[in-house]
Amino acid sequence: MRGLAVTEDSMGSAARKLPWQCGDQTLQLGGFPLIMGIVNVTPDSFSDGGNFLERNAAVDHALKLAEDGADILDIGGESTRPNAEPVSVAEELRRVVDVVAQVRQATDRLISIDTTKAEVARQALAAGADIVNDISGLTFEPEIVDVCAKSDCGVICMHILGTPQTMQTDPHYDNVVTDVCDFLATRLAALEQAGIARDRVVTDPGIGFGKTAQHNVDLLSNISALRDLGRPVLIGHSRKRFLAKVLGRPVEERIFGTIGVAIAVAAQGADMIRVHDVRQTRDALLAWHAISCRANTDC
Repeated sequence: MRGLAVTEDSMGSAARKLPWQCGDQTLQLGGFPLIMGIVNVTPDSFSDGGNFLERNAAVDHALKLAEDGADILDIGGESTRPNAEPVSVAEELRRVVDVVAQVRQATDRLISIDTTKAEVARQALAAGADIVNDISGLTFEPEIVDVCAKSDCGVICMHILGTPQTMQTDPHYDNVVTDVCDFLATRLAALEQAGIARDRVVTDPGIGFGKTAQHNVDLLSNISALRDLGRPVLIGHSRKRFLAKVLGRPVEERIFGTIGVAIAVAAQGADMIRVHDVRQTRDALLAWHAISCRANTDC
């Protein structure tokens, strides 16, 4: 049984509980959100590229995030920032598999592998990962669907428009909330047909992945529409470029904006929040939660 930083007693009851089957656990999400800590084993991620490329540095960072209160450690070996260069399967495996294995030996926190590649997912799961987090909604390499179907891992299915190389080239939607929800609903049905039960899947609207700043704001203010798909919702907004439009600040000065958005989406019922700054985000959410529960009798 993997360990969580958030206990059942600390979770509110205002949001409708949704089960998430993740390996041998069934997590009841809804209330206080789970916090996913970002571990970028990359030289070129937009915020912390190169800081944790060396294996020991990545492992130490993951364990520090666990100590800071991360419920899930999201380990990735390929940057998916706009215009990022693709990474070979061999290089991505070199970056992440040993990190996953060492982190697994050192902590019982849930581990996710952030990848779109079937072989990376397969080897990371064998090394101890519990979750496959795929920014393409399991579409870039359809073989990854079979890898997940043959496992009991949790799955995170994200929306993206295009690829990291093309996604920010004039993205257009008829209605971004409706279009993203329709994509996710279609993917949930396809994954279920392929053998991945719905209760194993968390959805992610893909903040910053083929969206303008206004698209991102529209999605972040409509968490209920995403949750109406009947699956838990992950929000990954940490330090992202749309915050420059909102705040007018560079990436290294976006922590307070990131925390503000985390509180805003938690208040709407977001189930998981993916961030770089785990301790600060968790502290802010705990303070918000204590006050909001005091103010609302249904919590």
